[in-house]
Formats: sequence, structure tokens, C-alpha cells
Amino acid sequence: MKAIRRNLRRLIPLMCVLFASLAVYGLYTLTAYGSRWFSYSSNSYVRAQKKNVQPGNIYDRRGTLIAGWADGERVYQQDETARRAMVHLLGDSEGNVANGVESFMSYYLYGFDQSFPDRVRQYFGGETRVGDSVQLTCDAALSRYIASVYPEGVNGAVCVTNWKTGEVLAEMSFPNFDPMRSVDEVKKNRNKPFFNRAVQGLYAPGSTFKIVTAASALENLADPGVTFTCSGILEIGGSIITDAGTDLARNSIVRHGEMNLRSAFLKSCNNTFAQIAAVLGDSQMKKTAQSFGFDVNFLFRDLVVENSSYPAHNRTEREIAMTGIGQSALQVTPMHMCLIASAIANGGVMMEPRLLARAIGADGKEKANLKPEVFRRALPEERAAQIREYMRAVVTDGTGTRAAVSGHRVCGKTGSAEIDGQENTNAWFVGFLDEEAHPYCLSVICENAGGGGSVAAPVAGRIFAWLLQNENN
Repeated sequence: MKAIRRNLRRLIPLMCVLFASLAVYGLYTLTAYGSRWFSYSSNSYVRAQKKNVQPGNIYDRRGTLIAGWADGERVYQQDETARRAMVHLLGDSEGNVANGVESFMSYYLYGFDQSFPDRVRQYFGGETRVGDSVQLTCDAALSRYIASVYPEGVNGAVCVTNWKTGEVLAEMSFPNFDPMRSVDEVKKNRNKPFFNRAVQGLYAPGSTFKIVTAASALENLADPGVTFTCSGILEIGGSIITDAGTDLARNSIVRHGEMNLRSAFLKSCNNTFAQIAAVLGDSQMKKTAQSFGFDVNFLFRDLVVENSSYPAHNRTEREIAMTGIGQSALQVTPMHMCLIASAIANGGVMMEPRLLARAIGADGKEKANLKPEVFRRALPEERAAQIREYMRAVVTDGTGTRAAVSGHRVCGKTGSAEIDGQENTNAWFVGFLDEEAHPYCLSVICENAGGGGSVAAPVAGRIFAWLLQNENN
């Protein structure tokens, strides 16, 4: 009996610790995964609750009503172009778009945060339960403008953020659709209009990944000022790597000659960056990529972003070299590329993307508001400053001149990612305004559209110009 009591005395504290750990983990899970739990399509409790609640309104950062309630159904802006421009960010009432605000912020919109006494009062008072309204960080007018300048008939995405706060100003996917019209035809569209390419689409980053390769070179090369020779044709691992504009069939070869890291970045020299990756090796490249968020589980509070991945298999000499120029099996979302550029703008600090500005209860009381949070430090401040200068040179004298805005410090990187089976490359541009008063950052991808400098950069330039002209309106 004494032995049993002795064992119980030992066991009880252990059980208390286990129960406390379970409680802490439960609290952590609700905090980290709460929005995902409420937006889960198979959550029968949430579906049942939604039937008895009038959802709250949704406003943009300027106070524009972008989703309301009338005659027992969800209604959106009167202008069709405006509705289409916001549909992927908001989601739709039928749940065709995954993880839009309609589902991901249902905790507020459907009043799940309301107290039990309030629910009892509303029930016995015969009142219809009304969810909280939310104001988002996005700009409906900006989204409408982006839709007007994005290449017609081209699939792709545009993301715009504030690199100091992480506020998401635009999150757009093409093609889009009108949430107030029949979705039958949309479902038949082979281009998958319901798919949100901005946060779900995984792409080869092409030369925009040279931002990461450059960061790895600055950290790991014994002499970051070392030069490489671009002969126009680099034979590595049984394959040939060339630069944009080369036509081997016509014996027309682009040769950059002697290149250091800055000049190679300015010219977006594939030969040089492939050699740099080969020198660095896979381990160093992977470590730097992971510091920028590759292979990281994105658990953002306001939106779902697919995880980006650094290649894990078939790491031959050729594949490592191809990784250095943003090809191989690299996979990244447009939103993540926007975050990578934002880290360079923000002295190496990557902010968590935020979409909820505030939540307001039916009684007018504020229940939540924006609190900027650091997601991770991607690289040291001095290294970010070097790459920022490289990206500035790309826009002033390199491949991204068509993104320039007169009188302002636009920094960027173009990319033209080769995709098997496509006639043209995917056109990329990522960049930012290097100005504390105008902390805007963006990424643009145009699928199967051509060169980043000729297709994506002009779109970026127009967006930056619009932001500067309309930020105080």
C-alpha cells in the first residue's frame, strides 16, 4: 500500500503537468489555427451557425463597402469590374474560392466571438443575430485599376503590400469572375478562375530568385567581389545554360564577358549566377533560401499562403546551377515573392502579411485592430542594403527600366521563367519603392506572356505611379 501511495504522489504531479501542457497546446492551436478551423469547409458546426446569422459588412481601407447584405443574400459592389477585381481576396458566398475573407474571417463576420449573454438576449428578443463588420487593409480602387492595366486574356497574379507594416493592399488573380453571376460557365473554364494564383499558385521564380542567390553569395563567397566570365554558353552537368537573347540555331550568342555580382545582377546574367550557385553548393543555397521562407510552414493569421519549396531531390551539378537562376524544381507563390522583395526594402526584416485592419461589433465597439508583426529576419541589414542598391540599378540601367517612375526610387528584379510545354516564358517583376514615405512593394506574374522586362515591368510601373498619385485621396 505504501508503494502505491508513493507512486501516486509521483504520478499526480506528472498528470498535472500533462494536463497543463494539453491546455497550453489547445490555446496555442486556437490562436495559430483558429481562422483555419472556422474556414474549414467540412466544419458542420460553423455551417449550421452561418444559417442563423446575418454576416457583417466588409469594407476596404478607404471605407468603401465591398460586401454587404440585402434581401437575405450577400451583395457586392455595383460595378462589375470592381466586383471581379476583389473576388479572389474576398471569396464568394458559395465557397468556390478557397480561404477568401468570407470564410477565413468568418469568426468575426458570423459573430462567433459574441458572448453567450448577447446571444441569449438576441434569441429571446427575436433579433436576427448580426456578425461583426470588418475593415480590410486592401484598396478596392487600386484593385480595380490593376485589373484595367493587367494584360488582357493573360493568366497570372499581382500582389501589393506595405513593406513596413505588412498590410496587403491588393491580392489579385487572373482570370477572375463575377460573384453575382451564375458560376456554371466559370466551372467549365479550363483556366480555373476560382483558383487564387496570388497565394495558391506555385511557380518557378526565374531570375527573381537571383535576389536569394545574390544574398547567399554575399554571405558565403570568400571574396564577394570575385569576377566570373560569361562566355554566352555554360556547359554544366551535360546541359547548356545560355542567356536571354541567345539563338544557338542561328549562332547568335549573348556574351557578357567579365562580370562581378553587381553587374551580373544588373544584366540578369544566367551564366554568372549558375556558376555562383555551383561554387556555393546546394547546402549554402538551401540555407539562404530557407532564411527567406522556403520550406517554412506559413501560418499567417489573416490569409492562407501555400508553402514555397526548395528542391529536395535530384541535386545534381546541373540542378544546383539551374536553381541559382530560379529554375530547377523551385516553387514559390507571387505573395511569397512579394514578401522576399519587402524584406530587402525593410532592411532584411520580413513582415507578416496582414489583411484585417479592424473588426467592429454590431454595437459599434472595436473588437480587433491591426498590429504589425515581424515574420522573420531574412538577412542582415547591411546585406539587404547591398541588394537594394543592385535592385535600384536594375530599374535605372538594367532589365527593369520600364518599371521606373520619374522622380522616385523604384527598385526591382525582372524574371522570365521557362516552363515546359509553354510557348513563352512566365514574365515576372518584383520590386518596391525605396522611400520611407511610400513603402510600397509588389510582385507581378504574367503566365506564358514573354519577358519580365517587357511585359511585367510596365504593369509594375503603372501600379507604382497610381499608388503615388492616389495615396492621399
